[in-house]
Amino acid sequence: MMNFSMKSKGFTLIEVLIALVILSVAFLGLAGLMVQTTKNNSFGGRMTEAATFAQDKLEELRAVSWVTITPGSDRKTGSAIGTDYARNWNVATNGNLKTITITINWNDKTNHSISLLSVITQ
Repeated sequence: MMNFSMKSKGFTLIEVLIALVILSVAFLGLAGLMVQTTKNNSFGGRMTEAATFAQDKLEELRAVSWVTITPGSDRKTGSAIGTDYARNWNVATNGNLKTITITINWNDKTNHSISLLSVITQ
């Protein structure tokens, strides 16, 4: 009878605890990865929104008369994220060409900026 209980197969409590520790470390690594992925997705959304605001302004400037294209600035608020964007556009005239630089600035714990450059002919 004694030999039978000594040969029983199964996991000891120590083996189970070690497996749980290893599994816990793996889950902590995945949790950190999820936090970073969420931050990157949020930044990507803001970057896309800023690029869309720059493109919208460029389309507005292309729709008006060439003579009335002048420098300016305004502010836009993001739709889903609620970020405040500062939009500036500079116009440089060279003969019958106008070079337009649209810059979008926003802050989400750090300052970010993108610029869009285009040339419009008369």
